[in-house]
Amino acid sequence: MPKYLIVNTGSASKKYALYSENQEIFKAHLETEDGGLVSTIKLGTTEKKETITQENYDNSVNYIIELLLSNKLITGIDDIKAIGLRIVAPGIFFLADKIIDDEYLSKLQEAKNRAPLHIEPELAEIEHLQKTMPNTPIVGISDSAFHKTMPDKSKLYGLPQDIASRFEMYRYGYHGISAQSIVNKIKNWIGDIPPKTIICHLGSGSSIVALKNGQSIDTTMGFTPLEGIIMSTRVGNIDAGAVIYLAQNLGLDLNNLEAFLNQKCGLLGISGQTSDIRELLKLEAGGDKKAATALEIFVYHVKKYIGAYAAALGGLDLLVFTATIGERSFIMRSRICRELSSLGIILDEDKNNATVSSDSFINKGEGYVKIAVITTDEMGEMARQVQIKIS
Repeated sequence: MPKYLIVNTGSASKKYALYSENQEIFKAHLETEDGGLVSTIKLGTTEKKETITQENYDNSVNYIIELLLSNKLITGIDDIKAIGLRIVAPGIFFLADKIIDDEYLSKLQEAKNRAPLHIEPELAEIEHLQKTMPNTPIVGISDSAFHKTMPDKSKLYGLPQDIASRFEMYRYGYHGISAQSIVNKIKNWIGDIPPKTIICHLGSGSSIVALKNGQSIDTTMGFTPLEGIIMSTRVGNIDAGAVIYLAQNLGLDLNNLEAFLNQKCGLLGISGQTSDIRELLKLEAGGDKKAATALEIFVYHVKKYIGAYAAALGGLDLLVFTATIGERSFIMRSRICRELSSLGIILDEDKNNATVSSDSFINKGEGYVKIAVITTDEMGEMARQVQIKIS
């Protein structure tokens, strides 16, 4: 049976999965934990965590292939029919899934100046994949394609349109792969997707999307994933004048300014200690005021966009929480939904407290907005898209 390797690289972690006949048969998540590097490996229903070296992380493609071989999931690299790689890149060219060829690589190199912190790891991963599996096609899976349906009133910035067109300066949106997986799950779970739906993808990177009849009409991320609500280390929305002022007074060139706004701000910047919601909650419980403020701002931003998107949709039928924070933190879900009863959002606290990383409705009674926790399946969605592109 054909097998597909799915790859999702980030600035601080890497995820790999192997699929056969639409079934995940292997998954590995490489990340930093307690100052070291670990790999969480899932084989069927068995999961284990092991410490890895910096070399394992830097040469993760080789590390993953060795795991697949040692566990007899493949007999050789030729068993892998195709590779799917999540692509986060601004530009019209990247609004579709495409085979990565010389033209694609050239376009990605050109786009690197627009979002180097996201594109550089993608280019490095492509290089490693092509070196290790030179004859295996790689499909670039667009993280923005889902948002192609956004109307001009959501997509355009207040720029002269000749300049916007020349530099392709539009709000592309991201987390589209996750949103598509949620839409598919809703359809399989409750049938047709409700006409007015909001998805809150809350993780280290966070975004909110408004769906009308299952199609994106607006989302919080824009030209790059830096725009929108405050995130773990990303600043989110900020006055352009303030960005100019920061660059002038901190003496930062453009690359260092981008790194600062992406890596030193957000929850980490406000708290001065950590970007991890779990740690912030512990600090808050111990009386740390900066941690409490960081959490309060995060909750406020999410609530504000839920209200804004409910207005844009003309009401709300379904509110979805997904991704690490959305799926796991009943505390944050409770705080976000608090005082939103005027929108028909009323949480059942018992159901909410009992729901961790599982698909469940957590709203109170009938006649209110349905509130659901739905686990995202970005890797599964990418595998599906790869098979469509290759077939």
